[in-house]
Amino acid sequence: MSMSTMMDRNTPVQAGQDYGLVLATDLDGTFLGGSDEERRVLYETIEARDDVLLVFVTGRDVDFIRELIAQPGMPTPRYIVGDVGTSVYDVAEDFMPVTALEAEIEAKWGDANERVVAMLKDEPGIELQPTPFRHRVSYYYKPDQLQESTVRKIEDAGFDCLTSADLYLDVLPKGIAKGPTLRRMVQALSLPEAKVLAAGDTMNDLSMLDCGLNAVAVGNSESRLLAALPEAPHIYRATGHGCAGVLEAIHHFDLTQK
Repeated sequence: MSMSTMMDRNTPVQAGQDYGLVLATDLDGTFLGGSDEERRVLYETIEARDDVLLVFVTGRDVDFIRELIAQPGMPTPRYIVGDVGTSVYDVAEDFMPVTALEAEIEAKWGDANERVVAMLKDEPGIELQPTPFRHRVSYYYKPDQLQESTVRKIEDAGFDCLTSADLYLDVLPKGIAKGPTLRRMVQALSLPEAKVLAAGDTMNDLSMLDCGLNAVAVGNSESRLLAALPEAPHIYRATGHGCAGVLEAIHHFDLTQK
């Protein structure tokens, strides 16, 4: 069975639907960033349109997002690319995993959680996060204590090591991150690439902002991200923080409702 067939079966979203904006956005610092007024303006702008497909692309887990979208005024996404790109959920289908998009992730991870935890048990400068994830292992880390040998150990074992915000260290399946997973979703749903806007603010958003789609690094982005991003027409560096920067980019790329 093809991926497109499986996606059609899992969701009522029609492949190739004429969206005017596919907003694929990080949460903390991006879609949750900015002042109360800036968030209100962006959220009301999205809710007032009937041509927007909203996708949360985040390191957060499903329980957090369930609580988040229960808050008054918070737009509800159709999909979640969660856990730094290692999971995909369909919100309209009661947060069920989209198996067609998770198959490659699951195959590369190979149920490695316990193996990774055991491998890194005594490494200095890292602390295991208490939240369990299905296809990654996540730590808090201290930049001044993290050893290069720890990163090499992770990579030599066949995983990717991603650090962001000088706080988070994620052990991920090789080649899996926000950008590649978002790309697979765009392809599987035949979404209009020119109408996609990816938005983020930290290093774990790099793969998403540099995957060839329209992208915005909001004004409060970490300096490491800004330094790593190439100068390219499809990458916009906003001045506004959080939601203000996202709205700025929607206008910059002319993704406003016609």
